[in-house]
Amino acid sequence: MLNKTEKKVESVEIVTINDLRDFDYSGQPLSHQQRLALKNFERYRIHELNQQLSEKDFHNRYAQIQVMANLHPFKEFLKEEYFV
Repeated sequence: MLNKTEKKVESVEIVTINDLRDFDYSGQPLSHQQRLALKNFERYRIHELNQQLSEKDFHNRYAQIQVMANLHPFKEFLKEEYFV
């Protein structure tokens, strides 16, 4: 007889930059950390896109940054590397 144990996996909600944008647009208050992450992300996005030398590179980097906004937790953008 096999003895199976049930494993419960709790889902962890990740709040992304795009989630923060949605919250802000809908009038929900944002914390200081959340506002700072949005600000850092926007500065980082503009800085990165301005560094691209060709239209192809620009569009590739734009797509990469959009993925970051959709999938990375907003706290990622509180790291020093995003302070530009």
